[in-house]
Amino acid sequence: MFIYNFKLNGNKLLKYIVTFLCVIILILCGFSIYKIFGNGIFKSHVNDEFKKGSINEINSRNYTNVLDEVHNNLDLYVGQKIKYSGFVYRIYDFSDDQFVLGRNMIISSDFQTVVVGFLCQTNLAKNFTDNSWVEIEGEITKGDYHGEIPVIKITNIKQVNKPNDEYVYPPDETYVPTSTIL
Repeated sequence: MFIYNFKLNGNKLLKYIVTFLCVIILILCGFSIYKIFGNGIFKSHVNDEFKKGSINEINSRNYTNVLDEVHNNLDLYVGQKIKYSGFVYRIYDFSDDQFVLGRNMIISSDFQTVVVGFLCQTNLAKNFTDNSWVEIEGEITKGDYHGEIPVIKITNIKQVNKPNDEYVYPPDETYVPTSTIL
C-alpha cells in the first residue's frame, strides 16, 4: 500500500497561477498584434494565382480582392489577361471609348451599395448602353484617370444576361467602410 503525502504550498501555487496568466496574456497580445499589423505577412497575393499568358477569370467571390490587389500593386499585374462580367457604368468625364465595368458592392447590413470596377477602354464602348451587362476579355494596362490606375484594354466584349450573383462583397476582413451614409 502506498501513501502519498500531498502538501500545498500557497506561495508556490500563487506563483504558478500568476505565471500561467502572464503567459496567456502574452499569447493573446501577440495574436492581437498579428491580426492588427501582420495580416499581410503570410497573405498570398492574387498575382500568385494569376498565370502569365492565360486568361484569368474573375468571379463574384474573388472580384473585390482582385480589384483591391490590382489597384494597390499595379506594376505586378500589367500585362495580365482577365475575363469578367459586370454592368456598363459611365460618368460625365469619361471619353467615348471608356466605361467602368462595375458591380455593386454591399457595404452595410441594410444593403447599401457602391459601384466598384475597372475602367475599361475599347472603340466599341458606344455600342453598349449604361446598365447593360457585358462580359469582357482584356489586358491590364496602366492608365491615367485623376492619377495612375489600372485600365483594361478590351480585346473581346459581348452582351450577357445579368447573373444570379450580381452583388459582390468587401475584399476581406481588413475592409473598413469610410462612411455609413453615401
